Amino acid sequence: MSQTLIIADLHLATDEAKTHLFIKFCQEQAVMTDQLFILGDLFNVWLGDDLSIDYYQKVVLALKTLSLKTKIFIMTGNRDFLLGDNFAKQTNCILIDAPYLLEVNNQQYVLTHGDELCTDDKGYQRLKGILQHPITKFIFLNLGVKLRLKISAQLRQKSIKAQQHKSYEIMDVNITTVNQLMQKYPSANLIHGHTHRLDTHVNDDFTRYVLGDWSNNQGNAIEISHQLNRLEISTVVN
Repeated sequence: MSQTLIIADLHLATDEAKTHLFIKFCQEQAVMTDQLFILGDLFNVWLGDDLSIDYYQKVVLALKTLSLKTKIFIMTGNRDFLLGDNFAKQTNCILIDAPYLLEVNNQQYVLTHGDELCTDDKGYQRLKGILQHPITKFIFLNLGVKLRLKISAQLRQKSIKAQQHKSYEIMDVNITTVNQLMQKYPSANLIHGHTHRLDTHVNDDFTRYVLGDWSNNQGNAIEISHQLNRLEISTVVN
């Protein structure tokens, strides 16, 4: 029977502890499955393949090694939406668009990062539309290294400051938007990340599974085989 693992929101950066946790997950758990889906924000920031691949060599190598045993599908998030073809080539991963319909063992799941469902946060959606526009991405990727680093740091600082003044509800998904999406997939359930609010929401027509983010010593995943289960990922030796 096919086995699938799904994770999101690792936000890997310079922190060696979290990188070690992810590599351990790849070597001990993901390698035992048929396919791994990463639903966005694997990296805390991605400044373009030409810069960031060298910066994340340990992660690139871990993914490439894992791909020899397990098919890896990666969806970009709001932090790493500049992942490109060179990254996919070097890791042997498959970049997928959202929403993605996963069919496994006669079950259907709609997979998405989740930020597009947070439509109450209008400021975020406007900024996303600007930053992820093809012209903006083209211009940014042709800037120098120092300028890219500076712009990225400034945007992150503004994002942190803006979140401090937003309500808990605004930064969560909009239920009407969720329902509109799921009307297109009447036989499926929904799995997403982005909000970091690990939970399971049972609705009349579908169930919404929310993935949590990862810390330095603990992560989480969804496993789908004959049924859906949640897994805890930790640095504890089994």
